[in-house]
Amino acid sequence: SDHTAGLDGFIRAVGRTSLPVMIHPEFWSRRRLVIPGHDPVELPTTSRSALEGAGFTIIEDRQPSFLFGGSVLITGEVDRTSGFEPGFPPQQALRDGRWEPDPLVLDDQALIVHVRGKGLVVLTGCGHAGVVNITRYARRLTGVSQVHAVVGGFHLGGPLFEPLIPQVCAELERLSPAVLVPAHCTGWAAQRALAERFPAAYIPNAVGTRLEL
Repeated sequence: SDHTAGLDGFIRAVGRTSLPVMIHPEFWSRRRLVIPGHDPVELPTTSRSALEGAGFTIIEDRQPSFLFGGSVLITGEVDRTSGFEPGFPPQQALRDGRWEPDPLVLDDQALIVHVRGKGLVVLTGCGHAGVVNITRYARRLTGVSQVHAVVGGFHLGGPLFEPLIPQVCAELERLSPAVLVPAHCTGWAAQRALAERFPAAYIPNAVGTRLEL
């Protein structure tokens, strides 16, 4: 609900048809959260027919791809190289009629733009792939080592992910972005830690925030 529910309003606001949507094939999976001591909670799934009926042209791909004449790179499936970012352990997916563990959230993707003279701008969604994994992968895909900005969800909220905050901060320090704009599911504890660790780079985000990079 916090990932894709805005698409319907988006297409009404844009008022165009045949807009391409780049989607990882596992995006359509039925999923649920299984938290010890609680009943499983099934997550909303997006209907292909509803998206197509709203005017989107669906393009499925696991590989990196481009939008806007090659000016925006979509990561596709992100390599998991950090060794400490767990994805989303409580998640399961329904496959062949059985619920199975699905912690990696392989359909989590990000956008990359290369700003001339500054470096890469990495825009994450919910960041289930791990913000360190995503940023490393952006460098690998592009061959550009300088990271100018990392913007979006870092998925570090709650007791399962807050222990990762010190290591994420340490790895981000090695990546040395000039701008950090954690949003969405980053969590307050991570926001505070990032603001303290990167006082010159950290920018608080809110609805209506405009970034000029």
